[in-house]
Formats: sequence, structure tokens, C-alpha cells
Amino acid sequence: MSEQEPNDTSALEHWSFLILLAGVSLLLVWVAWPFAAPLLWSALAAIMFQPLYKWALRKTRGRRNWAASLTLLVIFVAVLLPALWVGSIVVGETLGLVNDLRENPIDLAAWFNSTFAMLPASAQTLIEDNGWTDVSVLQDQLQNVLGESAGMIAAQAVSIGSGALGFFLSFGLGLYVLFFLLRDGSRIGETILHSAPIQRDIADRLAERFLGIVRAVIKGSGVVGLVQGTLGAITMMIAGVPSALLLGVLMAILALIPAVGTALVWAPVGIWLLVTGEIWQGVFVLGSGFIIISSADNVLRPILVGRDTGIPDWIILVTTLGGLSIAGFAGIVLGPLVAGLFLASWSILQEQRAEDEEAAERYRTRVNVDGKAFAANDPEISKPAQSAQEA
Repeated sequence: MSEQEPNDTSALEHWSFLILLAGVSLLLVWVAWPFAAPLLWSALAAIMFQPLYKWALRKTRGRRNWAASLTLLVIFVAVLLPALWVGSIVVGETLGLVNDLRENPIDLAAWFNSTFAMLPASAQTLIEDNGWTDVSVLQDQLQNVLGESAGMIAAQAVSIGSGALGFFLSFGLGLYVLFFLLRDGSRIGETILHSAPIQRDIADRLAERFLGIVRAVIKGSGVVGLVQGTLGAITMMIAGVPSALLLGVLMAILALIPAVGTALVWAPVGIWLLVTGEIWQGVFVLGSGFIIISSADNVLRPILVGRDTGIPDWIILVTTLGGLSIAGFAGIVLGPLVAGLFLASWSILQEQRAEDEEAAERYRTRVNVDGKAFAANDPEISKPAQSAQEA
């Protein structure tokens, strides 16, 4: 029997095992997919709160179970309970606002007439010539939208109530998984890096970039958005705007959109206040939005994550919107993470190419230098060179 047959058998066994491994991994993803969102949030929380876990580990003298339990308790009390409380208030404000708008519809005609009277004569003529003075159609469309919104919110409320068991199951599963990721996260990460079918230095680079991207997305977007939303809610409360907390939450979410972000909320509100005759309130909202709320991003983001996160703003915008359309609310973080890993992978490939080119250039230089030195020390090679110089 030739030596080729055992090699063929070994290669067949190797590829068969890899195919089996890939199939089992896909089956695991398929089985766990219904709980993908809580698992994702658990993994991100474990990464973000790892410093808190290490502090708790020192306080508990190395007792990992106690440290993970203490960390989980702090997360539940300081983060999850306030978030659930604010969420319940926002839902109530949303339902109240939509119902008020249905019972007391906005008089777009009065708004339009007051704004139209303040325009110069040339602008009024342009609007009249184009037939934009009839706002009855827009009024009807607004009422239809409000009616549909109220029905959709009510349907979602009923859905949430009927699916309370599923919500609490996902919530409990997320906390349960978070406990083990806090306790064993470092060992799990080391096992993944050791078992990954790529070079270890590349795996280490990707892991380092991934952790940096997670911190940049959550700190740079989540924390800054939370601060901007809080400032926006306080501004709306001072100006006496109804549903100020709801508007603040909207600003916190829209803060994820680069450039315009929170201005999509405070700018229309400020203009609405000016049109309705509440001058100082409108000026206050616009001034606070332009000077304070918008500046919070420029001040806090460099402090939290550095000025350059490595992901261009337009890519963050596209991937955030794409993540929302695919994965729901979890896509707010998932989209930029995918973009960051994509850019990090190509950056590592570029660095490897540059290192290979530099190594090849050093090798060529060394060969040239060694060749000249060898020719200078070898009489048989140096004689023709000296004869050519004498000629």
C-alpha cells in the first residue's frame, strides 16, 4: 500500500470533522435564535461591566460566584429597574399624547395662516401660485395617522400583556447568562481565541478591536445619547412642553444618528412654540438645543472613547438603520458592531500586507548588501570587476 492512501484518509477525516463542526454550530445558532436579543445584550453587558466585576472580585477576595452575584445585583438595581420605570412612564405618556391629539386635533389651518401672515409678499405669492394654501388634505392625513398610531400602540400594549411570560422568560434568561459571562467571560474568550481556525496574532488583534468597538458604541453612543436625552427632557420641562419625558427618550434614541440626531426633535418643537406665540419658550428650546444639547456630543465623546472611534459617521448611520430594520432595537448596537468588525478585519489585512512588503524589502536589501560584500571578498569575482574599472 502506498503512502498516499493514509494521507488521503487523514485529509478526508479532517474535512469531515470540520463539516460536522460547522453543521453542529449552525444547529446551535438555529436553536438559540429565538433568544438572540437577550443573549446579545448579556454579552455586551458582560463586556461593559467587566471592570465592575473585577472590583467586586477584589472585594470578595477572589470568590467568583459572590463577585458575579454582587455585580449582577448592582446592574439590576442601578440600570435595569430605572430603565423599566422610565419605559412604563414613556408608554403611558405616548398613549395619553395620541389620545389627546385625537380628541383635540391640531388646527393646522390656524397655524398655517399665522405663519403665512409673517412671510414676505413674494413668498406668499409663490405659495398661492403653487396652490399650497389648502391644508385640509394635510389635516385629514394627520388625523388618519393619529388614528392608526393609537390603534398600533394599543395593539402593541395588548401584545406585550399577552406575551408577558415570554418577556419575563427572555429577561430572566438574559440575567442568568450574564451571571456566567461575568464569572467565566475571560476563560470563555481565551478558549474561543485558542480554538479559532486563524492565526493567534490575528485572533488577538480582532478580539482587541472588538472590545474597543463595543466600548466605543456603548459609551460613545449609549452614554452620550442618555446625557443628551436627559438634557432634552429637562429643557422641555422648563419650557412647559407636554410629554417632556417622551421627547427626551426620543432624543436619546435619535442621538445615535450622527450630525442631525437630537435636532430632529428639539428643532420642530422650538419652531412650533414660536409659531404658536410662545416666543421665549421657543427661543429657549432652540438655544438650548443648539448650544447645550448638541454640544454634549462634542464634549463627552472624546472624553469617553477618544475622538476617533475608527468608524466614519456615515457608516454608523447606514449600519444603525440597517440593524434596526433587521434585528429591531438590538440593531442599534449590532449594526455598528458589524461595521466595526468589518473595518477592523480589512485594517488587519492591510497591516499584514504592509508587514509582508516591508519584510520582503528588508530581505532584498540584505541580499544585495551580502552579495556585494561577498563579491568584494572573492578574488574570482572581484578581478573581473577591477579589470572593467581599469579598462
